[in-house]
Amino acid sequence: MAKYAVNEAAAARARELIEARQYVLDSDWGEVQPRAEVQNEYLERHGWDDYALWHLGLTEGAAEQTKARYAFVYGDFRRVHRSGLIACVYRASEWRHKAVELAAHELLQALDRTAGIC
Repeated sequence: MAKYAVNEAAAARARELIEARQYVLDSDWGEVQPRAEVQNEYLERHGWDDYALWHLGLTEGAAEQTKARYAFVYGDFRRVHRSGLIACVYRASEWRHKAVELAAHELLQALDRTAGIC
């Protein structure tokens, strides 16, 4: 099973977006998560550094500047999705990637506080 480190730069970017209220509270993550063609278009326009900022996990041992390096996408390349953070928490928890799970959970709590959900 792959191991993941928390992408601290991505977590910081997600916090910035949350503070700027650039989030979606109610979405169907299965419908809005970036598909391969959207990811490819984003990569062409923005490059690997920006692409990385949308992924909370870095796959240990995976080569830099490959899609395999980045995991646990939390947004649609414009906004944070609450459902995306929930998916990150769930998937990381399911596969016992505790550090990523906790990072996603902290972001989810920050989003809920900012949105007045708490």
